[in-house]
Amino acid sequence: MAFPQMREPPGGGRMRGNMVRTEVTKKKKSLMRDDKWAWLMLAPNVVGFLMFMLIPMVATFVLSFMKYDMLDAPKFIGFKNYVDMFHDPIAWQVTGNTILYTILTVPVGMVLSLVLAVALDQKIALRRFYRAAFFLPSITSMVVVAIVWQWIYNPEFGLLNFFLSLFGIAPKKWLISSSTAMISLAIVGVWKRLGYDMLLFLSGLQGISTSYYEAAELDGASKMQQFRYITLPLLTPTTFFVFVMALINSFQVFDQVMLMTEGGPGRTTSVLVHYLYQNAFQYFKMGYACSLAYLLFFIIMILTAFNMRMEKRMSEIYY
Repeated sequence: MAFPQMREPPGGGRMRGNMVRTEVTKKKKSLMRDDKWAWLMLAPNVVGFLMFMLIPMVATFVLSFMKYDMLDAPKFIGFKNYVDMFHDPIAWQVTGNTILYTILTVPVGMVLSLVLAVALDQKIALRRFYRAAFFLPSITSMVVVAIVWQWIYNPEFGLLNFFLSLFGIAPKKWLISSSTAMISLAIVGVWKRLGYDMLLFLSGLQGISTSYYEAAELDGASKMQQFRYITLPLLTPTTFFVFVMALINSFQVFDQVMLMTEGGPGRTTSVLVHYLYQNAFQYFKMGYACSLAYLLFFIIMILTAFNMRMEKRMSEIYY
């Protein structure tokens, strides 16, 4: 039995076309409305980035080619600030001090924070309390930290010298002596950042599946072997992130130097940002300070690019 063919009513094709066009128009309007809301939500961050990041960076770059004392109009002098910077022995000294501070703080801080993270990732009593206690210094004001550690380092009645005297060790002038001032600042830097890096490592550890450790235990692997062949490889992205952030933070150190030693004794603890600050707001050499800022920018950029390349190679080796 043959069924009669259904014929499309006159104008049916046009009706379907109109319906499709109407639906497409509605979707476009919906997407445009969503885009407007997205830009509205992003507007504060975009405005903040332009006002406090991009525009100051461009202005700093322009001023680095100027002679500007903040009283008279800027005067274009070309690359003179950069030439003077490379012939400035103090600039080389403070750059060396910054590198020394980085060497003293970054490796030690990373090792200690990783050890703490592994320890506090175990099922121990009061682990939440310990996590909060170690994290607390990282959110404490540097002014408070500086006051506390200046009291600890006090050569006459400081807690550290009192503790050393119990073992018959003569008191030391921790922040006054050129042989101990930088090490003293490095200890403060490690102590303050320890909890933040520990938290990053802890989040990385908790992202590792327990199935790897269970399989390793079935194969008879010891705790150290599990740490060497499971934890460290899978923690590589977190480790490089912590390393890059700690590196940037160490090259930008300023507040504890300014509060605790003011760059002394001599210039043994004066770092790049401290010297930049002095040129800008004490010597009123704003153009020269801007060239120092871009020296710092290029150092951090080169080190970050190198670290990212190393992370990629390490990831290829492990994975």
